[in-house]
Amino acid sequence: MSTSSITSSSKIQMDYMKLLVTQLQNQNPLEPLDNNDMASQLAQFSQLAQLETMNSSFAKVLENAKLNYATSLKSYATSLIGKKVSFVGETESGFKEIINAIVEKIYHDVDGSIVLSAGNYTLGLENVISVKN
Repeated sequence: MSTSSITSSSKIQMDYMKLLVTQLQNQNPLEPLDNNDMASQLAQFSQLAQLETMNSSFAKVLENAKLNYATSLKSYATSLIGKKVSFVGETESGFKEIINAIVEKIYHDVDGSIVLSAGNYTLGLENVISVKN
């Protein structure tokens, strides 16, 4: 993303410079181009390049934050192995109640979410209400 945005910005600036040089070469000497307009356009292109660089930097920061979050979740889930967790589950009779079970293993579901195996139940990490040693 960063390389393409920088390339895009550079290409736009080069195209603008070519256009500006062509305008200067072909301008009417009695009606020259306005310096203020040229300076304003150059400043806008500079701002565009800076914004694209910032966008690329923010994308990298966001990617690192997501990676750190996923690593933290996996680490937390791993720490639950062997501990008793409480969660809302459906009993054999079909009623929902708070169930306590010991986490035996963790794994990733097909959609990438973390799943805990506790007793005869499988539950998402987000379904854990409490943890006991």
